[in-house]
Amino acid sequence: MNTRSHRIFRSLALAIPLFAWLTGSVALAVDPVYTARFSDVAIKGYDPVAYFEEGKPVEGDDAFSYEWRGAEWRFVSQHHRELFVANPEQFAPQYGGYCAYAVSNGSTASIDPKAWDIHEGKLYLNYSLGIQKKWRQDKAERIAAADEKWPAILAD
Repeated sequence: MNTRSHRIFRSLALAIPLFAWLTGSVALAVDPVYTARFSDVAIKGYDPVAYFEEGKPVEGDDAFSYEWRGAEWRFVSQHHRELFVANPEQFAPQYGGYCAYAVSNGSTASIDPKAWDIHEGKLYLNYSLGIQKKWRQDKAERIAAADEKWPAILAD
């Protein structure tokens, strides 16, 4: 390799990981639960039980937390925590809390806890309110596609 090629190769070798780290566009592995970068808190600290019990997104309190599937889940009260601990699958968002629309397309994306929907007793989160509108247009088809693709996304 000549000196110019070596310099280009070294520059790329340094730039690609830096770009991936800054943009979050390259994932080395898909964690089973979505957490924001540099955090182990699920669904950005929002209480998953509140979507069902209060009908809206509510930020949890780290005083009422519980570790499940490698992430910290936060709740607004001890009661919500106890409900979750007794049956996490009932309250945890589908697809590990990743954007349901993205999963239906075979990828993962972060979420906005305010872009949510409960369908047939299951919680779904989306990247944004705009993406949520798209997801709701053909929700049943999107859910079927995401259900099919989700296990493979985790395996990648």
